[in-house]
Amino acid sequence: MILDGTLLRIDRVGMGSGRDRPYFSGNHKTHGVNVQVIADPAGRLIWASPALPGARHDMGAAREHGILDALTAAGIRVIADNGYRGSGFAVPQRRRATDLVKAVLVLIHTG
Repeated sequence: MILDGTLLRIDRVGMGSGRDRPYFSGNHKTHGVNVQVIADPAGRLIWASPALPGARHDMGAAREHGILDALTAAGIRVIADNGYRGSGFAVPQRRRATDLVKAVLVLIHTG
């Protein structure tokens, strides 16, 4: 299964005097709600969580919804992004270009 969180943008209408602060995502620099999504390996939606304020981090939102415990207890193999590091799920590493790859790219672009 694939676990990911997404920010759904919202308007700030009717949120005066600082009550909109929990909905502001500093990462996306906009107001929104955090929704956790579980999909199968083909990308088909299996489950979407109820919305939480957008300032909530993915790991915290997954904990609050009980997703981490439920998937672990069921023994389901999960792939997630860096927002879930430390959850015990598979989090693929980004590969950095080696010096050889960088040198080849320089040669290609400088001709």
